[in-house]
Amino acid sequence: MSFPRYPEYRDSGVEWLGEVPEHWEVKRLRHLVECLDGKRVPLNSAERADRPGDVPYWGANAIMGYVDQPLFDEELVLLGEDGAPFFDPFRPVAFRSLGPVWPNNHIHVLRPNQTTFTKFIVYCLNVTDYANFIDGSTRDKLTQAGMNSIRLPWPSRDEALLIATFLDRETAKIDALVAEQEKLIALLQEKRQAVISHAVTKGLDPNVPMKDSGVEWLGEVPGHWEVKQLRHIAKIVRGASPRPAGDPKFFTSEPVIGQTTPWVTVAEITKDAEIYLRDVKEYLTVLGAESSQFFPSGTLVFTNSGATLGVPKVLAIDCCANDGVLAFRDLSASIDILFAYHFLSTTTDRLRTEMKQGGGQPNLNTDIVKNIGIALPPRDEQDAIVGYLACENTKFDVLVTEARTAITLLQERRTALISAAVTGQIDVRGLAGGDNAPDSVAASAYPASV
Repeated sequence: MSFPRYPEYRDSGVEWLGEVPEHWEVKRLRHLVECLDGKRVPLNSAERADRPGDVPYWGANAIMGYVDQPLFDEELVLLGEDGAPFFDPFRPVAFRSLGPVWPNNHIHVLRPNQTTFTKFIVYCLNVTDYANFIDGSTRDKLTQAGMNSIRLPWPSRDEALLIATFLDRETAKIDALVAEQEKLIALLQEKRQAVISHAVTKGLDPNVPMKDSGVEWLGEVPGHWEVKQLRHIAKIVRGASPRPAGDPKFFTSEPVIGQTTPWVTVAEITKDAEIYLRDVKEYLTVLGAESSQFFPSGTLVFTNSGATLGVPKVLAIDCCANDGVLAFRDLSASIDILFAYHFLSTTTDRLRTEMKQGGGQPNLNTDIVKNIGIALPPRDEQDAIVGYLACENTKFDVLVTEARTAITLLQERRTALISAAVTGQIDVRGLAGGDNAPDSVAASAYPASV
């Protein structure tokens, strides 16, 4: 749908604002709020642990925990100081705080001169172009000086309230649509995993005779499948990490042909849902490689520690791996590596649950993995299962990509709508009335001018 515009505009004198309605003002942030940064008190994790409570403790862009007492208990604007996503258009950097709160020294604390403008200020700050206000070579930082010089569009009180009301309603609609797409993605991922699990433990023929596998979590498997422990299909070894970590004698970020070896950690294995691992960020020197474990391309690996244990990958590069990685060497000719990969992916949730129940830091030792039972079909049946899963995964990938594309479009519309409303590029005075307002604003494709 199209939106009305104001009858007359003038140049705001601010590049990112462009033209604003003729009767609007443009004001610097320092004239609209009182900065309370001097009253902030940072607490480290140990200090927070000594003060348990239900008062939000804010960091640069999120609640980092909860403490027993507030530093403030009023309506405030919280604006990231350093480490906030100033250049991510889909993530907020400003927040409205209405109750008890304890902000640390990484987020600005602002008291609006008029609380009726609080929501409007927050919406403005979340679409502000921060390119000219951010300092810091390694970490984006919005200093008080930079913050104070930010210029915002400034309508009348009544218009600001109407704009905030309109945006509250319309962004809520968009957020609900995004939540539906996120729920769909989660359901698709669950369905994908169920399809994989059924294929690698029950096969593709629903009429095949079954037998008890003798492994509780596997249950019944096709009668002609062979049940083995993983120790009987491969030599399972653990990676090794040169010590101390980060020592330049062992580690480098610059690859040199013949002098460095790609370095694989749990982070590389778990960063995405791809089957193959091709990219790394760090390398080992010759000395570092001598203190690690080398695994050739085509090796099946499996994470063995931390909250992300139990994730498989197939190496598409020759590399060394750290001690958070298990590798399946000398894989038996009786098993297809992709069948083994898909089977291992079905064990992830169960292994994490078992490790958590054991207490402490979850950690899989090689004996636990060696003892995992697997039901092996004949090789030709494995090939059929791998081919079937490739087709099914492609279907799921298409649906997930469509849902993620929809989320991106909705987020773009959300940002565009906020920007258009707070800068006066659309006149929402006739659209903010609630029951009589159009129902299709959130789902509509906003015009290019928005």
